[in-house]
This record gives sequence, C-alpha cells and structure tokens, in this order.
Amino acid sequence: MADFGLKGMKFGRRGVVVAMLASVALAGCGSSGSEGAGEGAVQAASAGGEIEKPNLKLGFIKLTDMAPLAIAKEKGFFAEEGLNVELEAQANWKVLLDGVIGGQLDGAHMLAGQPIAATIGYGTKADLIAPLSMDLNGNAITVSNKVWDEIKGDLPMEGGKVKHPISASALKPVVKSRNEQGKPFKMGMVFPVSTHNYELRYWLAAGGLNPGYYTDGDVAGTVAADVQLSVTPPPQMPATMEAGTIEGYCVGEPWNQAAVFKKIGVPVITDDEIWNDNPEKVFGIRKDFAEKYPATTAAILRAMIRAQQWLDADNGANRPEAVKILSQSNYVGADYDVIAASMTGKFTFAPGDTRDAPGFNIFFDKFAGYPYYSDAIWYLTQMRRWGQIPADHEDQWYFDQAKAVYRPDLYLAAANKLVEDGVIPAGSVPETDGFRGEQGGFIDGITFDGKTPNAYLAKFPIGLKKGQTVTAAGVK
Repeated sequence: MADFGLKGMKFGRRGVVVAMLASVALAGCGSSGSEGAGEGAVQAASAGGEIEKPNLKLGFIKLTDMAPLAIAKEKGFFAEEGLNVELEAQANWKVLLDGVIGGQLDGAHMLAGQPIAATIGYGTKADLIAPLSMDLNGNAITVSNKVWDEIKGDLPMEGGKVKHPISASALKPVVKSRNEQGKPFKMGMVFPVSTHNYELRYWLAAGGLNPGYYTDGDVAGTVAADVQLSVTPPPQMPATMEAGTIEGYCVGEPWNQAAVFKKIGVPVITDDEIWNDNPEKVFGIRKDFAEKYPATTAAILRAMIRAQQWLDADNGANRPEAVKILSQSNYVGADYDVIAASMTGKFTFAPGDTRDAPGFNIFFDKFAGYPYYSDAIWYLTQMRRWGQIPADHEDQWYFDQAKAVYRPDLYLAAANKLVEDGVIPAGSVPETDGFRGEQGGFIDGITFDGKTPNAYLAKFPIGLKKGQTVTAAGVK
C-alpha cells in the first residue's frame, strides 16, 4: 500500500475511514494546487467522519461558467473536504439533465431554468434543487457576418466605434426582408428553459420583434414568431451559424469569442447589457440526494464557494490561471486566447473592438453564489410570458415554486461555516429574506420586483397577459 503520510496513526475503525478518505482524495486531485489536499481530507474526515458519499461524478457543459467546478477540483478544494470528484463533460443540456435525474450524475453545472422546469413538470418531471448560484452574466448574442454587414451601416457611432448596447430593432429590416422572401430569420439558443432563450427573447421583444409563443404542440415556441429560435448545443453554435442554418445565436463563452476568432460573426450585445448582473447557471442536484447525503452536499457547496471566491479574488488576479485550466481538453477545451478574450476583464466584439468588461463573469462578488428566490421567480415569469406555463397563477404560486427549488438555507449553512472558519468574510454572505428587491438594469427600462410577479408580467408590450392562452392559431 502506498505511503500517504499516515504512518504512526492508530487504525481503529474510525482511523481506517480517515485513511481511506485521505487516499481517495489524494488520488483524485488534479496537478494544479493540490499540495496539502491530503492533509485537508484527513482533517475533514477527522472533524466528524461524516461524509456519506466521498466518491462523486459531477457533470458540466463546455462553457467558461463551469469554472467553479474545475477550480474546486484543480485547486484541491474538493479534496480538502474529503471528496473525490470526477468531472465529466456532457454532450448537451438534455443529456446532462437526464444524467442528474437518473442518478448517473450526482449533480451538475446546470441551466437555472432546468431544476425549476423539472419541478413544475415542464418537460421532464423531477424534484431537483438549486442550493448554489454559480455566476452572474457571462452570455452574449452574436450575428453572422452577413447580418452584421446588413445592419452596421445604420447603427449609431460613439468615439469611432459602434455605440452599445445595440437594440434588436436594428434587425427589423433584415427580418422583414427574410420573411418576405419566405426565408424565416432563424437564431439559435441552447435549451428551451435556458437563460439564453429568455435573454434572446427579452432582447428581441425589447426591440419590437416577437420571438414566438409555446404551445403543447409547439415545443419550439414559434407561434406568431417574427424570429424563429431553435436549440443548438453551445460548442456547435459557431459551426451551425457558419453553415447558414442559423443567422445568429445566444450562448455563453467562449463560443461568442470563437466566432470572432474564426471571423464568421460579430457579438452585438452581452447579457449584462440586457439585464445587468443577471443570474446565470446554478449547481443542481436531486432533492433526495441532499436529504440522503446532507454532509456531502454541504462539503460540495463549501468547496464550490471557495472556488468562486478564488475566481474573483484580488480583482481577478487568478483569472489567467483559471483560463489555463479551462483551456484543457477535459474542461472547456478552447484555445487560451479565445477563453481569455472574455474571462479576463475584456470583451471583444469584433477585430479591433475590444472593450473593458470587468463584470462580464462574476462568480463570488455581489453575492453571486446566493440562490435568491427572486431569481427563480424571474425565470418563472419568462416561462409564463412565452407560454411554457400555459395558464395564469396567483403570486403565491410563484413564491411556492421558487422556494421548492432554490435553497438558500443549504447555501447559508455552507457559507456560514466558511465564515466561522475564517475562509470567507462575513460581509460576503447577504442578510436577506431571499428576495433582491426591485431591480433595474434591463435594456427596456422595465423594473422587476420578485414579490409582484403578475404585476411585472403586465408591464410587457410583447408577451402573454392575464387571461391569455396560446393555440396554434395564436394568442387568445
């Protein structure tokens, strides 16, 4: 048996458990920053020997916002909690969702809308929870070079560059022309309940373009659509656009920057310009997993919170190292320069047009990890706005669904333990009732208050109103 620094320990029953956890944790460490992880694993086990499930498989999609998982693994944070974690890339969001529901994955980097949709029974029915929000912002909308050439001449300029944010109203002449030719204007997003779908729809509607409504018989959401949206896995977005199947897309990084580097497209707006500091991915697990393995769940969350802190520490001083880790083929697998183009405080819209974007990816600051009920309610309002929730519900229904899925109690237990241990500052944990309060920062100027979801829905010029339903014939 290999010597893992455990000589001299008295190996009673408890000692064997400690030794096994330590050796498992060391065996699972990545090469980066794992020094001392074995000692941390022993300490974690010795602190109570309570980790019920030390060997875990967690899923992710190849996007830069999976970073908290990669960093928790590579910097030894999982190992220091007594966890041996295997991270496994998934082919697409449906495969990832099915893996978590079916138990092939213990948890995953997940679209915020996925555990919400599963809980309310839209698509696949399952009891999933989100005990941690992984990040704020991180997406953009890109159009093909052909579309960019058609719209750029009419865009306002500022300081010799195109003025941002760019309104979707700039697409109106192009969309009209395509539709008159019998060639519907098509754009891609990553999944029907993704932030990307709702951000793209929000942007289009704010510019006066209807992105369409969902019915039971139209899972593509194209009823009454000016612009047709379809699902494409994130890494395939650039190639799908280059092939002409779609003329633009909304996706997370690095797949907008990939279009810039390949010179096939131009990002026209980042999601923080659509909704400043919007919530993005969550860490999703089954409800029964958290109930069966509470100590394991807490250990996962502590490791991920530490990773989030590391990613935002010292004004992003660790981001170059994070980019190097993410560029590995087993994580995002894109070139270093492509990932760095958005991950290090800059964002490139076109060759020669790189702008400061210090808040493009936020993982820890601004309470990014806290799973606010109001964030879940925003997703639910967009599901209702576009017909995925087919009928009206009272405000209380929205509150109940949000509280069933988003679990700030689990987050706070993990975060407060880190505060107690002096790992993160007390000021990094919010004092809140779970609601952010009224929020602005939307491209259309509409404010959102999670405590009044129906009043919020009534504000939109485009979108379902109280009492309205959708059929194949349209809205009634």
